[in-house]
Amino acid sequence: MASTTPSVLFVCVHNAGRSQMAQGFLSRLAGDRVEVRSAGTAPADTVNPVAVEAMREVGIDITDQTPKILTPETVETSTIVITMGCGDACPFFPGVSYRDWRLDDPAGQDLAAVRTIRDQIESRIRDLLAELDIN
Repeated sequence: MASTTPSVLFVCVHNAGRSQMAQGFLSRLAGDRVEVRSAGTAPADTVNPVAVEAMREVGIDITDQTPKILTPETVETSTIVITMGCGDACPFFPGVSYRDWRLDDPAGQDLAAVRTIRDQIESRIRDLLAELDIN
């Protein structure tokens, strides 16, 4: 029997900021009702410490996350792929729903700027939950 749990994959270049924050929010807000993953086309060595701090401020700990490389298999097994600044580097598979969230890159930004990005991501995650009919 196939799983009816949607799988959401967040993709950005370094998998160190935007996609990690999105994964943190969706994991917190959806729990086990959504499989949540993230990856990058050119992953960094570590998650951006300013993103970690910004998420800590809203009670979400992403310190245990590590940047991961995007693979075709990860994309193919996702229900929804949300890209965040990786352009055409994400492979395309029929049957997968793709979205592009245009968000500033938190790399090199101060905490105030990353807070703004974090809040934009949270808003989009809440919209996604409504779209998926997950309350």
